[in-house]
Amino acid sequence: MSLTPKQRIELHGFNNLTKSLSFNMYDICYTRTKEEREAYIKYIDEQYNADRLTNILTKVTDIIEANILNVAKQDYEPQGASVTILISEGPVDESSIESFQESPGPFPEAIVGHLDKSHITVHTYPEYHPDEGISTFRADIDISTCGEISPLKALNYLIHSFETDVMVMDYRVRGFTRDVKGHKLFIDHDINSIQNYIPEGLEENFEMIDVNVYQENIFHTKCKLKKFDLNNYLFGYSEDALSEEERKSITMKLKKEMDEIFYAKNMS
Repeated sequence: MSLTPKQRIELHGFNNLTKSLSFNMYDICYTRTKEEREAYIKYIDEQYNADRLTNILTKVTDIIEANILNVAKQDYEPQGASVTILISEGPVDESSIESFQESPGPFPEAIVGHLDKSHITVHTYPEYHPDEGISTFRADIDISTCGEISPLKALNYLIHSFETDVMVMDYRVRGFTRDVKGHKLFIDHDINSIQNYIPEGLEENFEMIDVNVYQENIFHTKCKLKKFDLNNYLFGYSEDALSEEERKSITMKLKKEMDEIFYAKNMS
């Protein structure tokens, strides 16, 4: 159903389908001491403070072609931040044809824009294991739009905006709109997987699982990074400073943490 705005079914009134994307990312780190854990949390809070998150979400609104109505942001103590942006959708005739095609969205340096309607939110959750040396940073981003344009167009940019080991994504189309004869339309575009919106080069880096309920227009995809380099998970030092036994132990803990998040269950 790759239709341009001019080719689309004539609707009775406004297209009030609600399209929602939830993007959850996890960054995992090994911190040996309390001081390292505190330093990691401080680093994450500085790296993803409310101002930077606002900048990311502002660019997301450009990608999905939306207009910002209001911004609310907050840094929390002892850690974490939240940003909420209200948006609104512009006329369909002003939207680019690419907005209606199933494909990955632009990279961070290739953003275009102008749109309107609903909201975008982000919340961050830095935390650490009480005694296993694992620290995990989670960011939850929700994009909800009413009308023609899909929030999936922002997925490519979001993936490139965060350093992520595990991603969990949910997309759902809710409600219905009507054509001029009163016939209900419960979705206005073709989709069989969120994976279709992840570029091939990036897709190859992740192990992926889909759980989709097509008759309910519910799509779920989980991604776990395939390549493991211990140096990428050590905070403030390299694996050269560790004994062989320490490397094996830390690697096992990190991979277990990733697997537990990916499969959403505790593992012995």
